[in-house]
Amino acid sequence: MTVIAAISCTLLFSVLCETSALVLPNSTDLFLSDNNFTDIETALAAHLDSAKIPKARRKRYISQNDMIAILDYHNQVRGKVFPPASNMEYMVWDETLAKSAEAWAATCIWDHGPSYLLRFLGQNLSVRTGRYRSILQLVKPWYDEVKDYAFPYPQDCNPRCPMRCYGPMCTHYTQMVWATSNRIGCAIHTCHNMNVWGSVWRRAVYLVCNYAPK
Repeated sequence: MTVIAAISCTLLFSVLCETSALVLPNSTDLFLSDNNFTDIETALAAHLDSAKIPKARRKRYISQNDMIAILDYHNQVRGKVFPPASNMEYMVWDETLAKSAEAWAATCIWDHGPSYLLRFLGQNLSVRTGRYRSILQLVKPWYDEVKDYAFPYPQDCNPRCPMRCYGPMCTHYTQMVWATSNRIGCAIHTCHNMNVWGSVWRRAVYLVCNYAPK
């Protein structure tokens, strides 16, 4: 049996976060959350230092083919936005965001984090069990929310644009097409025992994608 789920946390004008499970941050997260980081680069550096990711790895945290597939799919989706966005940025891969995604995916926590980074970046999560033929099987459910979302008209943005979502959730999709987010970095990790909505998933495939503006 194959099961798939997704949650999203996006930084728009405020943090919009739908979580699937209640979890407690570890002691490192609690310590770092007390720091008043002023920019994303400093916060990312602190995350990577605390995660102690080895500089040399036998296996890359995401394959080259998966990286290209995710990046191309995001730019394809962003190009289909209607009405077209005049300020839509072309999305590029960011290795630092990918390493940060790797550090979070390795925790196997089905929730967004670390909390101190979410002030500066957006994050989409997806998890599934069973075999899959393409990494896009974990990404396309984010785009599928487009059917429930309507872009606001310019006159509706005074000064902030309303969220016009007519389904259970649209924030995965809005994160993918947020015009000024032009950097993405993702990682995939196999979690042997992962708590998802109170159930233990064995050999869960966990995808974390981090997004940031230029």
